[in-house]
Amino acid sequence: MATFKMSREAVSKHYSRILTLWPKDPLRPEVSFEPLLRKRVADKTTGPEQGRQINALYSLLDNRYTKKYPVSPRMMSPASNPAYYTNLAAELQQAPGRSWFERYVNKWKGFLRFS
Repeated sequence: MATFKMSREAVSKHYSRILTLWPKDPLRPEVSFEPLLRKRVADKTTGPEQGRQINALYSLLDNRYTKKYPVSPRMMSPASNPAYYTNLAAELQQAPGRSWFERYVNKWKGFLRFS
């Protein structure tokens, strides 16, 4: 693998671009990757490891590994509960918009199971 040293300006420009493209976590907005990326933009060190790290971040943004190693439909609908991942995705979509009361009610629904 060829390694090359990027200029400080190029490294800063790449990290700034990654910072603008990096998705926000709607479920845990207080936990963010943004401070680390901002620190990298301000960092003055350069070297071949910077290029590898930037490449790794771009590969995550591009979903390169999901495309290279796709998950089979059979794995996404297990025999024990075929709708599990569909329901999980719907729950994750709805969770950030719930009110305090709705979260409280759902919490108690999880505690109380009637069989």
